[in-house]
Amino acid sequence: MICLQLFLSFLQIGAFSFGGGYAAMPLIEEQVITIHQWITADTFADLVTIAEMTPGPIAINAATFVGTQVAGTSGAIAATLGCILPSCVFVTLLAFLYTRFRGLSLLQKTLASLRPAVVAMIAKAGVTILISAFFVGGVISAEPAQINLRMICYFAVALLLLRRAKFHPILVMVLCGVCETLVCAATRLMG
Repeated sequence: MICLQLFLSFLQIGAFSFGGGYAAMPLIEEQVITIHQWITADTFADLVTIAEMTPGPIAINAATFVGTQVAGTSGAIAATLGCILPSCVFVTLLAFLYTRFRGLSLLQKTLASLRPAVVAMIAKAGVTILISAFFVGGVISAEPAQINLRMICYFAVALLLLRRAKFHPILVMVLCGVCETLVCAATRLMG
């Protein structure tokens, strides 16, 4: 039964996540945290990190991660199939229609009108990830105990390395991971 729920949830995500993996993140968050409570907000932040770091589309990686967490290998297969099935059907249909009607101005205007919605969905995913990283429990709070200063520092340094020093994104992710590992190891040794 859980595999069917995973399949149907990720079928919805796959069917309505226009604009790629980052645009799908708010939909994934809604399904796996809010509706089904399969994972927590902190685990969702880890999911985004793992899905970004592993090869392949982020939405499919996220589906596989959630499926594995919820129901093991069969859950991963069900969630992944649910995520990719709508894309396979839509792309096949759209390829046929686009090659046939690509010259129509109505089609070009429709495609142009989808761009702002996709940008908004990607921005929402980014803000959600920042909130879950910067605030304990993913809830915005002005209390100092609820603010994760270490993650804010990692973000600032990573942004500087990416924008100013032009470091490769994978190198920046590895450096942040190494720093966090060292900080955790030092904390355990001291505590």
